[in-house]
Amino acid sequence: MNKKDIAQIRKQFKKENDLLKISSIFNVYITKESSEIYHHVSQPFEMLDPEQQELFFNNFKKLLGGNLDEKLFELKFNRNAENNSQLILHQGLLASDTEDWKERMLQMVGKMLLNRQYEKDIVITFIKGEYYKPTKRKNDEAEISERDAVYSFPFILCSINNTQEPKKELLFDYVEKEFKYNFVVDPVINLNAPIGGFLFPCFSDNAADVNHILYSAGKVHEPDYEFIVDVLNGEEIMTAKDDKIVFEEIIKDVTQDQLNTSTLSNVYEEINRMIEENEEEEHPRLDSKDVERVLKASGVEDISVEKVESAFQKVIDDDKYEIKASSVVPKYNSKSIKIDTKVAKISISPQDLRYVKQVQLSGKRYLMIEVEEDTVIEGFTMIPETFGEKVGK
Repeated sequence: MNKKDIAQIRKQFKKENDLLKISSIFNVYITKESSEIYHHVSQPFEMLDPEQQELFFNNFKKLLGGNLDEKLFELKFNRNAENNSQLILHQGLLASDTEDWKERMLQMVGKMLLNRQYEKDIVITFIKGEYYKPTKRKNDEAEISERDAVYSFPFILCSINNTQEPKKELLFDYVEKEFKYNFVVDPVINLNAPIGGFLFPCFSDNAADVNHILYSAGKVHEPDYEFIVDVLNGEEIMTAKDDKIVFEEIIKDVTQDQLNTSTLSNVYEEINRMIEENEEEEHPRLDSKDVERVLKASGVEDISVEKVESAFQKVIDDDKYEIKASSVVPKYNSKSIKIDTKVAKISISPQDLRYVKQVQLSGKRYLMIEVEEDTVIEGFTMIPETFGEKVGK
């Protein structure tokens, strides 16, 4: 799935939407003390109060929010795993009656509870639904409605949520004209911040992909690797942050950590150009040959495929590894590059990095930024100085 696919299904979670039908919702309450099921209940989603539906819709949107490889991860199933989750979920997707569907979801819950102790009581919510995607774009002049022909995607979505202690409050009774202490003993289900979940199957090129599952982490760059491997039986992943670190270490090794700002700016521009030229490809990747080509085009001398492959092997123990290009390039048109020095912290956009240089003068290092206009600091316009000139006497 790409970010467009995710955004399209995410925006469907709203009331009175004929492009999304949720048939069943299944809630399972787990106690932290025993890590066992305390209660579970299944019912038609349409039987929920409108207010409850709205709470769950917001929860599902939050679950599917975030960037790919940062909070959302498309996983490929490991088919050799025992008690395979791909098979369980596929059987649940095809289940024709409620009891069969519940049984499959309870199997997934069992895998979640195996050898795991949660810090709080949790509620695991499963929904079974169908997402309809029009085959044609909207055309106000067309006689045939865009929704006369649609793609149909049955799916299962799971959201895992913590509970929290209810607040102790002091209330004022208008009728009795007195203050009253209010304490509710029932735990509150925190639907505003899901701690994990998944969507099965993935959707790609207007077709369901049952060989992949979309996993959602509770926090950015903090996937639950045990959940991915042991519960979902997904293959191991690298986050965008991990990929960026690998890329940086490879570049440092190849260049012997001798890189100036102009060359680094060229590296980013080359990779960004590669992404733009391959925009139809979901996830353009950089192998050792691509990295070698990028470095040569950026002006780095004495570069060879062998040297780059050696760096790949040294850093990640795999000279065939491919790095996602989007993970290593700072976001263009935003001040996404951070420059940290002892006296200042500066944020600039990648395309402006070429105007920054580290220079040496009289035995001291200076950070020099080329500007086209006067520099204003705290409302004061600075006058130009020459190197070695002192002002403000």
